[in-house]
Amino acid sequence: MKKLILFVGIIMAIFIALVVITNIQQTQNAEGNPFGKSKLHPETQKQLDDPLYQNVITPDELKEDLDAGETKTVYFYKSDCPACQQTSPVVVPMAEEMGIDLEMYNLLEFEEGWNEYAIESTPTFIHFEDGKEVDRLANYHQDHSVFSSWFEGLGE
Repeated sequence: MKKLILFVGIIMAIFIALVVITNIQQTQNAEGNPFGKSKLHPETQKQLDDPLYQNVITPDELKEDLDAGETKTVYFYKSDCPACQQTSPVVVPMAEEMGIDLEMYNLLEFEEGWNEYAIESTPTFIHFEDGKEVDRLANYHQDHSVFSSWFEGLGE
């Protein structure tokens, strides 16, 4: 009986150690991230060094900018969204080439954005002028000209 208790105790200690180590690793990976959060979803952690996901905007920053009447083009995505993972390599370089400052709002990290901006699916792109939404494009489009046409139409 003592051997069984000892065995169960060792298994529990290993399990607890794994949980603690995982939490420490997640916290270390999240330190200094552009999201300003102490813990990030593992899929978001994978994108921290990806050049496609560097122009991050937080909910507070977006609200402040829109309240100030700024013009913004925002890409609402989820780091675990397959359609977003197909879209980003197309639209991020495209927007950059067209001189569009495409800021990225991660709905996996900031779920309040779903309701705040009436997002129904990801990816969704919203263009704001004078702090108000003026245009929106949703979903992945295999025909990439849909994205370029939308970007070209901004500000017209």
